Amino acid sequence: MRLHFSVALICATLFSIAGAEDPYRFFNWNVTYGDIFPLGVRQTGILINGQFPGPDIHSVTNDNLIINVFNNLDVPFLLSWNGVQNRRNSYEDGVYGTTCPIPPGKNFTYILQVKDQIGSFYYFPSLDFHKAAGGFGGIRILSRPRIPVPFPDPAGDYTVLIGDWYKSNHTDLKAHLDGGRKLPFPDGILINGRGPGGASFNVEQGKTYRLRISNVGLQNSLNFRIQNHRLKLVEVEGTHTLQTTYSSIDLHVGQSMSVLFTADQPAKDYYIVVSSRFTTPVLTTTATLRYSNSTGPVSGPIPGGPTIQIDWSLSQARSIRKNLTASGPRPNPQGSYHYGLINTTRTIILSNSAGQVNGKQRYAVNSVSFVPADTPLKLADYFKIGGVYRIGSISDRPTGGGIYLDTSVMNTDYRAFIEIVFQNDEDIIQSWHLDGYNFFLVGMDGGQWTPASRNGYNLRDAVSRCTTQVYPKSWTAIYVALDNVGMWNLRSENWARRYLGQQFYLRVFTTSTSLRDEYPIPKNALLCGRASGRRTRPV
Repeated sequence: MRLHFSVALICATLFSIAGAEDPYRFFNWNVTYGDIFPLGVRQTGILINGQFPGPDIHSVTNDNLIINVFNNLDVPFLLSWNGVQNRRNSYEDGVYGTTCPIPPGKNFTYILQVKDQIGSFYYFPSLDFHKAAGGFGGIRILSRPRIPVPFPDPAGDYTVLIGDWYKSNHTDLKAHLDGGRKLPFPDGILINGRGPGGASFNVEQGKTYRLRISNVGLQNSLNFRIQNHRLKLVEVEGTHTLQTTYSSIDLHVGQSMSVLFTADQPAKDYYIVVSSRFTTPVLTTTATLRYSNSTGPVSGPIPGGPTIQIDWSLSQARSIRKNLTASGPRPNPQGSYHYGLINTTRTIILSNSAGQVNGKQRYAVNSVSFVPADTPLKLADYFKIGGVYRIGSISDRPTGGGIYLDTSVMNTDYRAFIEIVFQNDEDIIQSWHLDGYNFFLVGMDGGQWTPASRNGYNLRDAVSRCTTQVYPKSWTAIYVALDNVGMWNLRSENWARRYLGQQFYLRVFTTSTSLRDEYPIPKNALLCGRASGRRTRPV
């Protein structure tokens, strides 16, 4: 009774903030351990309501999502929402820099609003190495009625979660990293939590289907393809794209996109194939596309795809462009925001690196390897607790020095329009994600970035997304309009690198206390570390 009362009270307080006109969707999630066998051996998985992967979140633009999470694990737990911007509300972001973990045996109610968003995303557990055990699931945000979508409604709409996977339990992988070692090569690839041949998708001949594909893995870029079928890209992380058709498509770790395909082949079963990119050896797995009137099982060789070719992937990435005439979450065309005409006010150059600190493997951004503080950084800001972190603890340019440990936070100004350059001087591909934002992917190329590189920027129809790859010995440049106040995690999506320091927090700050700029701390916020014993707000 007490739980239902508290949730109702929380929701009642939202009407003045989120707006009473926007619908509410309620979720009760029970997080437990459970035995899973995705690659044929028993492992301890993290289940949500007994499911691996977890349940999908279905929502519509501007919906309020009330997600009550019961932590029945024996360790603290948090969920984060990859691509959900949590506008004006980084307290709900679900990473340790913003949100206190849910203690074992306790619950916490996330209050999210998918404000002015559409598209395909996913959620995942953000603490320790929990992501290697499951706890992830798909998020779809549909357009509101009467907002035009640039393609007919598909006959079916499937979530497809792909990712590399280890047979080892997540606790063993974490202990491996804590011991100062690199992760070994993964053991396989999963499609919707299943190993080779385990997943299937049913279609009817002649009909068109949407696949919302997310790479929820730990480190590898993956290529997706369907035997004898073409894939039409229509959406990337909330942006409707030019509808380019591909025989296969790369998804780098952490990325999400939607493709359409038509079941226009003879009625039988076909391979769905996912394979690793830029690796030796190449990992491959399959699922089955099953026509309702199928006359036979899958046959023939498993279709091959690109393997180590970087130019192929770079060319495809550059071909992904924004559909300027299509509507996004609002009826006005996506091209009505002319980002290329806005002068940037700051350039930040971020260089990733790997090395040893005190004899242990670490990863860094501009020489700083992130270590968590004893208190979430956002709570330290709110309660004005000194000594938790230092503003300016990371430079906005590479220093060229050796790797050192710090709780790195970079300060930025609310409403600034900035350029961020990711410089990758290593010989492996990188994948970067920024919480709280979509950014304009204006350029990528090989070699060193220089100011002259701006001459090749796409200032007209660059795709807007929240996760980008940076190819080996290459750079990627993005433009970001800093219109979302908060403390936002900028991280490597290679999970071992993130765990061992390749991340920091972008503090988008304003002195304003207006609700138009940032919501107050949630009344139900958990308090921990040096914020323990303090009060949020009167209920």
